[in-house]
Amino acid sequence: MEEAKRVLCHAVETAALPFAVAMVGGSKGINFSASIGEAADGQPAAEDTLFRIFSMTKAIGSLAALILIDRGTLTPETPVADLLPDWADLPVLDGWNGDEPILRPQRGVATLRHLVTHTSGIEYEFWNADVAKYLASQTRPPALSGQLEGLRYPLTSDPGTRWGYGLSIDWLGRMVEAADGRRIDRFCREEIFEPLGMTDTVFEPEGREHRLADVKMRTEDGTFRPTRLSPPAQPEAYGMGHALYSTAPDYMRFLRMVLNGGELDGTRILSPEAMALMMQDQMQGLAFQKMITAAPSVSADVDLFPGNRVTHSMAFLRNEADIPGRRSAGSLGWAGVCNTHYWIDPARDLCAVLMTQSLPFLDPAMAATYEAFERAVYAGH
Repeated sequence: MEEAKRVLCHAVETAALPFAVAMVGGSKGINFSASIGEAADGQPAAEDTLFRIFSMTKAIGSLAALILIDRGTLTPETPVADLLPDWADLPVLDGWNGDEPILRPQRGVATLRHLVTHTSGIEYEFWNADVAKYLASQTRPPALSGQLEGLRYPLTSDPGTRWGYGLSIDWLGRMVEAADGRRIDRFCREEIFEPLGMTDTVFEPEGREHRLADVKMRTEDGTFRPTRLSPPAQPEAYGMGHALYSTAPDYMRFLRMVLNGGELDGTRILSPEAMALMMQDQMQGLAFQKMITAAPSVSADVDLFPGNRVTHSMAFLRNEADIPGRRSAGSLGWAGVCNTHYWIDPARDLCAVLMTQSLPFLDPAMAATYEAFERAVYAGH
């Protein structure tokens, strides 16, 4: 694993990343850890560095729903509007008449399965310019406002018709709240974080601010400047698409639970049946589609394995073929917008995180570093 560490050191030295914390392990434990550079001014990167994990929150939101599926409270086919009637009021944005949006009612019924596989029809403005234009035309609050009204985006396609990355898991968290009765932060704390020993995974960084990394934005000359991007503090509703802070060791406990078939250190979180939903393709014939950025300062385009069929389970993106020199078929993963990345390879009993705090997401330097790190991990595994 010396090559993996060399990759990270080179990336920080050449400003491909502002800093890096990485860990690799398997079902039995951790076998590699490296912290390179400064997470904030005068604060060396370390295993206990706290990250805004943004969309790495989504898999935790999916786990919350799977816990209720395990208990018979929800099913994959539960209609969203059965628990959240306001979902049915969301229109489909069907084009423009000049500057006026053309809106129509939804066709079909959105289910929990559509939410967890990002086929519900609701997309972020970062990935759909029509949504950005609509929000500007309506002076509506965005998803990261922390307001419930900020979740009421129009759909851009009918439920169950195509991949479209957006606010689905925020709505999923609300379904969990409606079905269970507990607020989602309490549910996650009692049902996930405490049982798994994820003591540094929180909705508010209170008491941990001294360990929180800075976010850096890449400049035109290839260096980094400070920028501000954080989940909204004390929101009206915690969005399970983006709300969490965590550390590399904490998130590895979650990933190792997956590798252990739903349990960790003798504590079972999910049954084998629920784990199958968590790990197997649930898109019912659809597939991931290349994500074309509508906000280049936030993210580059995202197409992780061009030419390969990529699907989605009830929690993770899933590659259906081996990626030569890298992860096996059936591997799972995703990331957060500030370049916190992870993958799980059940066939090789391997999981890993590579975390920094930078924008844009998956810009060429970050993408090259991630691939080089992954190849080094497999070469040394």
